[in-house]
This record gives sequence, structure tokens and C-alpha cells, in this order.
Amino acid sequence: MTAKLVLITGASSGIGAATARRYGATGAHVLLLARNEERLDRVAEAVRKAGGTAASYPIDLADAAAVAEASARIAREAGIPDILINNAGAGRWLPIVDTSAEDARAMIEVPYLAAFNLTRAFLPKMLERRSGAIACITSPGSFIAWPNAAAYISARHALAGFTEALRSEAKGKGLSVTLVVLGMVESPYWEHNPGSRERAPKANPLLAPMLTPEDAAEAIFAGIEARKRTVVKPAVFRALFLLNALAPQLVARGLRRATPKSSA
Repeated sequence: MTAKLVLITGASSGIGAATARRYGATGAHVLLLARNEERLDRVAEAVRKAGGTAASYPIDLADAAAVAEASARIAREAGIPDILINNAGAGRWLPIVDTSAEDARAMIEVPYLAAFNLTRAFLPKMLERRSGAIACITSPGSFIAWPNAAAYISARHALAGFTEALRSEAKGKGLSVTLVVLGMVESPYWEHNPGSRERAPKANPLLAPMLTPEDAAEAIFAGIEARKRTVVKPAVFRALFLLNALAPQLVARGLRRATPKSSA
């Protein structure tokens, strides 16, 4: 991994910051994208301490024009990433009736459109080079649904669909495309999206075991290195996804029963 160029979105805290440090430990040059410049600079310093190098690019990934501008700047200053990790995610778990149109749009803008726009900016050169890896980080909401999180789940389905379509277009062209599905991770996500943790189904496997950001980072790193199509952590979700494919009504009923009732 030495001297690899790795771009990570949502890199100012949680999963993104831990993934940046993990790649820093390999000697990679890590490009950090998120809104908060001060936090990005702290992560950049942690990457350097881990043995890598880093550059910060403060950006609102919901702004398509800003993504285009930052992508062009990165290409000029650092080059085309060897590894692109679409990790940025946002969105409160809310009942449909409590979700505004603005809320729903924001959840589509990040993660889905942020991943689409950033990938589209670098994809032509990656295809021309015929090498590289792209990963999209999502949650079990890409494959199953539970009450009181409709806009969140819809955005995760969109991200999973984008990843599958990207893989189809990149087939045989030297790129690996990985979808990383992570269970609940103990990170600042819950602070930024109040009420979401309380709306999680109160039953396994959605609540246990809780992952650390470092657990998530290792799963992302290992999956990309192995050029896997899909990474699922914890692995128990694979059984749930299979059961959902075979008996969707059974899984839906169980998730409904396990989800706290909405106060709406």
C-alpha cells in the first residue's frame, strides 16, 4: 500500500477518521474530505503520526458544484486516487409523517448523490488507467427496512443500487467495486442525528454487537485489499439478508415488532 493515494469522504470523525488512520499506517497518502476543516486537520495529523501523509479538503458534499471544483483541484494537486471511499453519510431515522421534503432531499444528497458526483468526477481517468478501487459504505438499510426510517432507508437503497450499477459498468476494466455494509457503529453519527438510536429495532442483529470505528475501518480496509464485491460486518447480517430474500414477510414482521412505536 505504500504511496497509494486514498480519498475518503466523511473523514472528519468516526468511521472515516478511523479508516484514514488505518490507511496512514500503511504509508498511504490520504485525501480527507468533510465539512469541518478543524476536525479534518486533526485527522490529517493523526494520519501523519500513523506513518502516512494527508491533505485536507473541506467541502460540503451536498453541493454538486463544490464537488466538481474540489475534484478538479485534487486531480491537479494530488492526482487521481487509487482508492476512492464514499463514506460520508447523513440522515435521521424519522417516520414519514415527521420527515420534511428538505430532510428527504438532504438524505439523498448525502450519501447517494455525493457518492455519484465524486465517483463520476474521477471515474474516467480511473477507467483510462485501468486500475483502482471504489468502495461505498452503507448500512443494513440497503437490504432490509424497518419502521420510522423511510427516507434514510431509501437513500441507502439508492447507494446500494448505484454501487451495483457501477460494478456492472466497470466489469473487466481493471477496477474493483466494493459495497461495505456495516451494522451499528459507536460514532458521532448518533449525536449528529438525534433520535435515530432510539428508533432502532430493539432486537438482534441490528443492535448487537456494536462496532467500533476501528472495527469498521478494518472491515473496509480488508475488503478493498481483497477486491471483494460485498463486505458485511457483523457477519450475522448475511443470514438476515438471506432470510429476507427467502421470507421477506417474516423478516418485516419481526422488525416491526422490534421497533419502538413512534410518538407521532
